[in-house]
Amino acid sequence: MATQKWILDPAHSELQFKVKHLMISTVTGSFSDFSAEITTEDADFNHAQVSFKASVDTINTGNKDRDGHLKGGDFFDAETHPEITFKSSSFEKDGSDYILQGDLTIKGVTKPVKLQAEFGGTAVDPWGNTKAGFTISGKINRTDFGLTYNAALETGGVMLGEEVKIAGELQFAQQA
Repeated sequence: MATQKWILDPAHSELQFKVKHLMISTVTGSFSDFSAEITTEDADFNHAQVSFKASVDTINTGNKDRDGHLKGGDFFDAETHPEITFKSSSFEKDGSDYILQGDLTIKGVTKPVKLQAEFGGTAVDPWGNTKAGFTISGKINRTDFGLTYNAALETGGVMLGEEVKIAGELQFAQQA
């Protein structure tokens, strides 16, 4: 089979993250400007190459002040590090789904990560475009990427959890 390229359909995709706040609840955020592509030589995506990038400046947690703090030097430092990037090292079949491994770069720090990629299947839309859907999930430790800001609570514990859950609903369009 010839190499096939798939490009993210941003109108039908979303990328979110979740982190504990005050150790009693979870705050959800998202990025509104992100892109991804898949290049494969297999009809079933096995061994595909995956790349991704998100604009840090488009972070949205539903709170303008918090978003501004996250874009600043205490967290992502969007002015110096405007993008989060990912490049796969493997995309391997795991039953009917996939294990996606690769290098994630946040705030200039690159670390290997492992994500689950649940394959939703393929479909042809009413305009004749072939689409493929994936649900991506995984966890990272934010401090591994230099996102170390925190505050101690008087009751013990800390304001922010270190574990960040990643969740993506991604739809890709096959390119001609």
